Amino acid sequence: MTSIEKVVQVEVAYATPERQLIKTVTLPKGATVRQAAEYSGIVEDFPEIDLATAKFGIFSKAVPKPDQQEVSEGDRVEIYRPLLIDPKQARANRAKKAAKKAD
Repeated sequence: MTSIEKVVQVEVAYATPERQLIKTVTLPKGATVRQAAEYSGIVEDFPEIDLATAKFGIFSKAVPKPDQQEVSEGDRVEIYRPLLIDPKQARANRAKKAAKKAD
């Protein structure tokens, strides 16, 4: 009797304001979120990604431990870009701009 290696197929996604890319990869069962990103080769398309420090999510839910969380069949692993500005500051800036415009 031969053993069949179990695999999962997932998508790895990354986007910039100018471009987005989703790559489909097939991995051995038990692969982690970070391994999926590494195996996808997405860094070749976006060399600015540092997978060692990047934040990850699966279907918009943050993954706090990408080296430990295993991917499941059909998951979409998302690699998040670092924030350029604190969201609270961005809201304050928009409110200030709107107030000026109203005057």
